Amino acid sequence: MFDQFLPPTTILSTRHALPIPFGSKSKMAILKDQLTQNLLKEDHIPQNKITVVEVGAVGLDLAGELALVDVMEDKLKGEMMDLQHGSLFLRTLKIVSCKDYNVTANSKLVIITAGPRQQEGESCLNLAQHNVNIFKFIIPNIVKYSPNCKLLVVSSPVDILTYVAWKISGFPKTHVFGSGCNLDSARFRYLMGERLGVHPLSCHGWVLGEHGDASVPVRSGGNVAGVSLKNPHPDLATDADKEQWKEGHKQVVDSAYEVIKLKGYTSWPIGLSVAYSAERIMKNLRWVHPISTTIKGLYGIKEDVFLSVPCILGQNGISDVVKGTLTPEEEARLKKSADTLWGIQKELQF
Repeated sequence: MFDQFLPPTTILSTRHALPIPFGSKSKMAILKDQLTQNLLKEDHIPQNKITVVEVGAVGLDLAGELALVDVMEDKLKGEMMDLQHGSLFLRTLKIVSCKDYNVTANSKLVIITAGPRQQEGESCLNLAQHNVNIFKFIIPNIVKYSPNCKLLVVSSPVDILTYVAWKISGFPKTHVFGSGCNLDSARFRYLMGERLGVHPLSCHGWVLGEHGDASVPVRSGGNVAGVSLKNPHPDLATDADKEQWKEGHKQVVDSAYEVIKLKGYTSWPIGLSVAYSAERIMKNLRWVHPISTTIKGLYGIKEDVFLSVPCILGQNGISDVVKGTLTPEEEARLKKSADTLWGIQKELQF
């Protein structure tokens, strides 16, 4: 099944865009020797390396080295060249790409976007099982070359595949997390800002639980500058709400489908969301993000399922989970998502 993953014979990098004959010093190297005087031998083990598995529109300008891995060689080479040509505007010193996972060695963070999207009429279980088979190849190779990395899963269905990545890798639960509801919450805050005439950064609201249609909007915690929206508007998101704030979450869910209908796919928001999360890790910023993590023991959930809750994200992955107070309705919806995911996970074949 995985013949397309067979390792190649060459590695493409920023240093060798074209093949250089073996057994002779290149003209570029001779010119370098004439132009500069070497004073020390540098350590070439990267200290700040990010790997992206299956390349796409994920904007990253945070690493000293960026490694790209994909089964499609032409696409892989094209993405690498595209990034190289923008090197003047990047802080990334080195960009490498290869089908062979040895190019990912010593990564601090590995971002996994591999696997197809769900097709019309395809069940979540079928999609999950298909991507499990891909993860069974990818994850051991990542662990082999970067045993101390953090794993950020973006592949769909993200909550289930984050669980799969955790089980296969054997990593601590703090080192494996999914993009989860980070994007859902960003859309939620954008829509809040549009209604209120306030920048989204000044609007605070969370979408938690399962990424997508079954996500849970935590309206009880919505605020601007610490002022709860329920203070001036106690009917917020209720049936008595004349402003129909309850429609905000429906817009969050529907907006992705609308963009896909218009342009065929959605890429910018998820790319920006992933880059945003990666920055928190690489710079140890310890910002709070609603990302997918194991929540066994929280909100009455007894199974090993991954759902989005507010997490403190830094250089060690998820260091803390913020235990927010949910309404009985919000907690019930979170529990329902957990039961649904567990029903799918227990049917998966590893």
